[in-house]
Amino acid sequence: MLPIRRLALTSVAASLLLAACATTSAPVAPPAPAVPAFQAQLLEDVRILASDEMGGRDTGSAGGEMARNYIVGRLEALGVAAPAVGRLQPWEATGRTRTGPKVYNGINIIGVIPGTRVTDKYIVVTAHYDHVGTHDGLVFNGADDNASGVATMLALAADLKRQAPEHSVIFVALDGEEHGLLGAKHFVEAPPVPLASIAMNLNFDMTARAETDGKLWVTGTYQNPTFRPILEGIPADGAVALAFGKDTPQDTGEDNWVEASDHAPFYHAQVPFLYLGVNFHPDYHRPSDDFERITPSVFTSATALSIASFRALDRALNR
Repeated sequence: MLPIRRLALTSVAASLLLAACATTSAPVAPPAPAVPAFQAQLLEDVRILASDEMGGRDTGSAGGEMARNYIVGRLEALGVAAPAVGRLQPWEATGRTRTGPKVYNGINIIGVIPGTRVTDKYIVVTAHYDHVGTHDGLVFNGADDNASGVATMLALAADLKRQAPEHSVIFVALDGEEHGLLGAKHFVEAPPVPLASIAMNLNFDMTARAETDGKLWVTGTYQNPTFRPILEGIPADGAVALAFGKDTPQDTGEDNWVEASDHAPFYHAQVPFLYLGVNFHPDYHRPSDDFERITPSVFTSATALSIASFRALDRALNR
């Protein structure tokens, strides 16, 4: 018979051995995939901008004003300064509608982040915040077109406030895109800095719904071939990869995006440009282009690729 002390110690050792066996035999769950820190704000920006309350964000509408106030508030909260000419750039122009020409009064929103290496050259980052409003009692919320591009632009601004860019950057939330690229045309005609000091335009339009083909398209490397090798080495993020095209003479009709969005006025002014956007999907310009149709992981990956693309261009230009 064992002494009481030895018996107690033996019991404790046996318990520890059993616990260790139980621990080592239990299946170990794989670590959860990391969620990018910017995802929650990215999705919140789209949800708010694409809400019914904003009524489709048509140029000159109450909903467009609400969207503008929201974007101004976000830029202010991020600490993105206004340029010397002011935060808002109003304009008046005749644009297209479903029923014929109409005079629009729109307002672009501008922010500036100074560069650390090339302070006198600017990368102009654009995304239009307007959409087509309401028709026949239906709200066209434009979650992908283009609340998504604005949210991607704001995510980039937040990233650049954490780590300053090498070039100075002008952010422009443009109005009037849906009526003929009106805000972009005005910006190019009356830029806050000399047009010659703009190194390039990077335009985000429809960056959320890449699940159609798994691609975030980069348009403009045919016109600006030096940009392609800068971006070709960027790896896919999740289910989304960069793809190049929709900009050659062989790309016709809806497959040619050189004139399709706000980068076109920069192109015509001979400013180098790139357009980042997803392919067409069944909800394009329909009332069903709602926040709920966005897959968060896909949108987050496309935005991460957009930020990586900016960083690569920022490092490579003017070397």
